[in-house]
This record gives sequence, C-alpha cells and structure tokens, in this order.
Amino acid sequence: MRFMVDECTGPAVAKWLRAQGYEVFSVYDEARGVDDETLLQKAFAENWILITNDKDFGEKIYRERHPHRGVVLLRLEDERSVTKIAVLQRLLQRYGERLTDQFVVVSEAGVRFARE
Repeated sequence: MRFMVDECTGPAVAKWLRAQGYEVFSVYDEARGVDDETLLQKAFAENWILITNDKDFGEKIYRERHPHRGVVLLRLEDERSVTKIAVLQRLLQRYGERLTDQFVVVSEAGVRFARE
C-alpha cells in the first residue's frame, strides 16, 4: 500500500509507516504548503491513500465530488503523534485490505467506513 501523509498529520506518522514497510509520500517533507485540491489530484493520479486530520477533505470528496484512491481521516481528541500511530496501527491490522478507494473516519473509539 502507498500512503500520502498530509502535512497536518506530521512527519512522525510518515516515518513510522515507512518503518512498517509502506511506500510513503510525506507532504510535510516533500510538498509543504501545497493546497488540498492539488494533494487530492496527486493522490488520485499516483494511487496514494491519503491520511489526514483535515476534515475539509470530506467536503472536497462528498460535495465537490473529487475522485480519490482512499482517504483515512483521523478525528482524534489527542493529536499527539503517538496516538495517531497507535490508531493507525489498529486500523491497518484490522482493516488494511479494505482501505483502497474508501473514505474512512478513525477515532480513538473506532472506525467508520463512510458511504459516497
């Protein structure tokens, strides 16, 4: 799987994913300041699953109908990197094979696959 880690999600998450063997594009390290539409277009064109904390992506996908290859929206009360990594680890263990082409909302309490 290939993951694009949004700038707001942070470089620690990108580093952890790489250590797990995933191919990662870190927006923080490689494209800081790029707008959301450009990120979505790049993710779609290059088959990246976007991991973000930015709920604006929900509007872009559901209202504006932007195509995507998968979005993982982290809706966490505790925004520390250690929490993001723990939540992603659980997500990948339980649902990794289902993430492609899905919009997934993840919190400390659970996982929800949204309908388009």
